[in-house]
Amino acid sequence: MTRRKRILIVCGTAIATSTMVAMKIEDLLKKHGIVAEIRRAMTSEAKTASKDVDLIVATTRVPDVTVPVISGIPFISGVGIDQVEQEIIRLLREA
Repeated sequence: MTRRKRILIVCGTAIATSTMVAMKIEDLLKKHGIVAEIRRAMTSEAKTASKDVDLIVATTRVPDVTVPVISGIPFISGVGIDQVEQEIIRLLREA
């Protein structure tokens, strides 16, 4: 059985922007049959919260972490969304 993937969505306050990004990522993962736990965190919590995740999607700068970080800005702007979605799927399949 495949292990459930873990994604951390990071934004300034972990409220509005991270919720919107999380909803879009949930839709993306459903389309690709990937099961994942999605959590949200404020930028100040990112380093600690990232210890057990496979991937971070951030709409702000993230401190040094040991997991891949992808910009979540395309989920807000729409610019470059296809590339970001492909990268998320690739990284999760490799995790």
